[in-house]
Amino acid sequence: MSTYEATDRDAAEPPPPALGPSAAPRAGGAVWWRQALFLAVAAVTFGLDQLTKALAVAYLEPVGSVPLVGFVRLTYVENRGAAFGVLQNQTLFFIVVGVVVVAGLLASYRYLHTVPPLLNACLGLQLGGALGNLVDRIRQGYVVDFFDLTWWPVFNVADSAIVVGVCVMAYYLLFASRRAQSAHE
Repeated sequence: MSTYEATDRDAAEPPPPALGPSAAPRAGGAVWWRQALFLAVAAVTFGLDQLTKALAVAYLEPVGSVPLVGFVRLTYVENRGAAFGVLQNQTLFFIVVGVVVVAGLLASYRYLHTVPPLLNACLGLQLGGALGNLVDRIRQGYVVDFFDLTWWPVFNVADSAIVVGVCVMAYYLLFASRRAQSAHE
């Protein structure tokens, strides 16, 4: 007989976790890398957005618009509305919406335990973009836009990050789930 005898109490409780060198780092590492990717993408997006807006203020505001190539221009715009210029001068509304979006992204991220790296990056893009525009609205009451395609409303890095994050996530969720279902059939 072994030195450890199983009792009824032991049968009801799960066994203790394995404490070997490979068990603990793998579980914690997966969570750490997931969080690091999400936060790193959000931080880089936010930083790049704020840097490019500062450059637009410093170099584009005095001149207004600069042609780059073809139909692409850099044009300084103070956007006091939403996309396509709707709801102008509703700063408080956009601050509240921005706070709700940021809180929603953080809450949804917290409850998505097995999000693939691509979706972590998409959530990071959305968070960084939302924070970039939110900070502008709180600090100055408007968002600085500067990418001008001449046939589309002027936008910034934060806007691009949000759109790319949402589109890639939507594509992934729509088509990856279909592929997974067809693979199991």
